[in-house]
Amino acid sequence: MPGGGRETNAQIVGEPQVSQASISPPVSGAVQQPSLSPSPTLAAQTKAGSSPAVDSSRLETNVRPAVIWVTVFDPAGKLLRTQTGFFISSDGRFVATAQAIEGAINGVAKTADGGIYNVSGVLVAATTLGLAVLQADVKHVPFLALNKNPHLSVGTHVEVVGSGLAGTEGAPRDVTIAAQESYRVEIAAAISPSSVGSPIIDANGQVVGVVISPGEKPNVRPADALDLLLSQTPLDAKPHWAQASEASPTPRPTPKPQIVYAPAPPFPPEGRVRPGAPRSGRFRLSFDAKGNVRSIQIIHSTGDALLDQAAISGLRRWKSTPGVEWSAAVPVTFQTR
Repeated sequence: MPGGGRETNAQIVGEPQVSQASISPPVSGAVQQPSLSPSPTLAAQTKAGSSPAVDSSRLETNVRPAVIWVTVFDPAGKLLRTQTGFFISSDGRFVATAQAIEGAINGVAKTADGGIYNVSGVLVAATTLGLAVLQADVKHVPFLALNKNPHLSVGTHVEVVGSGLAGTEGAPRDVTIAAQESYRVEIAAAISPSSVGSPIIDANGQVVGVVISPGEKPNVRPADALDLLLSQTPLDAKPHWAQASEASPTPRPTPKPQIVYAPAPPFPPEGRVRPGAPRSGRFRLSFDAKGNVRSIQIIHSTGDALLDQAAISGLRRWKSTPGVEWSAAVPVTFQTR
């Protein structure tokens, strides 16, 4: 299967616990689009709040190598979708949209220099924020730092940076901030679907936002929303694919069968067995799926045919828990009189 993802514990870690005081308006389910009111004097504000764009050499050297394509597959191995993402740690953690991983069972992360890395799974995801953090199987990659307290005043120049694998559509694009509310930013530019998942970079080359949806008024999550998600990721979180867990659930161990009825074999009629020391034998009982004795084999005789027959006669009455066919070796001892 393409990608060859590993399966681990199946489900998405969970939604970030967001208080009403810290995020307004609240969001639930798919990412909502709060109503924003861009300033009618945007041009004037842009001029007043203008800031330098990211240096082009810094973009090509420090930023673009960390921007990737994320390709995911369904349980049948068919391609689901490809979206942009970006590394946020040297050991392969990367950001994608929550929509990018819907229905996926494995995936790969592709870098512009030709690298292809297996994605071992999702670390945390939240549909309310539209963001997910995943883990790629790689030892060292370039990554982007987050600006957790960006000053995104109206008119601030930022760059939308796509993957080099997207051709001209992935080329860095200078845009300006049009409006901002809690956990949502609006930029004054139309964004194509190929740029969904792209980082938005400030003049220092740090991430100030992530493109969540395209359009004339694209939805952008600021970096502090991503930081919120990361802060609520358990330290021992293991990457996993929720769909993989559903498609291939971990089999439950079959309960070990047990003997539930074991009457002692009767002693032969008095006088038919010569007295002496205790005599022991060993017998293999084979049970059918209903728990009944199907056959009995003498492993070690008691040394007396009458005692062996008495043992077999008694052992045929034994019962086990139903469910599977199985066998058990049973010792039997007769105390002769």
